[in-house]
Formats: sequence, C-alpha cells, structure tokens
Amino acid sequence: MEFLVTMTTLVPAGTGERAVADMRAREAAHSRELTAQGHLRRLWRPPLQPGEWRSIGLFAAAGPGELEKVLSSMPLRVWRSDQVTPLSEHPNDPGLPQAGLRRDQEEFLTTFIAAVPAGTADKLITQARAAEKAHSAELGREGFLVRLWRLPEPGHSLGLWRAPDPVELQDLLAALPLAPYMTVDTTPLTQHPSDPLVGES
Repeated sequence: MEFLVTMTTLVPAGTGERAVADMRAREAAHSRELTAQGHLRRLWRPPLQPGEWRSIGLFAAAGPGELEKVLSSMPLRVWRSDQVTPLSEHPNDPGLPQAGLRRDQEEFLTTFIAAVPAGTADKLITQARAAEKAHSAELGREGFLVRLWRLPEPGHSLGLWRAPDPVELQDLLAALPLAPYMTVDTTPLTQHPSDPLVGES
C-alpha cells in the first residue's frame, strides 16, 4: 500500500541549534535507510509560513500497522505529528517510474473532487470518463502526469504532476475531459533535501 503523510515538526522551546542540527542529520541518515528498504518513495516541502517545519512524504508499507512502525522509527517523530492518508489504485494511474526532476520542471499535487451538476446526463459523464482515461495515458507518456491515486473520500483523487510552471499546469488541468465535472485544489511542491530523487536529475 501507499500512503501520503503530512509531517509537522514542532521543536521544543529551549532546544539548542546543535541539538536541532544533530536531529536533522540523524533524520536524513534514517531517511536513506527507509529509501533503501523501499518504504520512503518521495519527500517534498509544501508552501511554508515563516518558522513552519512541515514536509509531505510518499511511503509504502504492507498496511497501517507497518507504516506506523516506519514512522515511529524516524528520529524526528519525537517532535513531530503525522497526518496519514491511505492511497488506493486509480484506473487512470500512468504508474510512471520515479525519475529525477529536470531543471525545467516543477512538481505539484492536485486533489480532484467530483462536482457533477445536478441533471447531467449519464451518457455525458460516461463519455467524459472514457476520454479522461485516454487523455491521462497521453499526459503520462508526455511526462506531465506522474501518478494518480484514489483518496478515501468518495469522488476524491490525488495526482502528482510535473510542469514547467503553475500556469502551464493550470492549462493542462483545464483541458482535462472531466474538468467541467470536478473542482481541483493544487499544492506546489519543492524538493526536500532527503527526497530519494535528489541528485538523480
């Protein structure tokens, strides 16, 4: 199974800079171990407020129990709270292998929420879904849509995208066949120094 984990760290008041640096170093080393074990697949930083310490990770585990063991083994867990979202397979997932990010690319997470207007003919939805599947495969081949998962909430899905900038991403999203029948929330991502793909670009 795959899981998206939002990790928020709060350093205890009075903690010295040396202790923080040591903790960061131990966390980075352990992240490399988790990557080698196949548990940590990606790690990003979302937009942050001044002084905020938060990251988003894509993890793999046999189930919630094993994931908790993985997360609790991380040194920063003593200062951290984790929000776990289980991910399930999406029929339109291009399933691209994780490759290094090019210099001309940015990454984004998108949350899609079905918003079909009342009275919409079933035939129109069926046609749009078929077109969406074909278009998703095309976007995958072109390297824009990297992964697509189903979220636990009905009608919700999560996408991992790569595009030169936010404007081009919005153009790609607006051109999706299902765009008229869903709302989209976009989170821009920056690479985390412990991301398994750092150094592979």
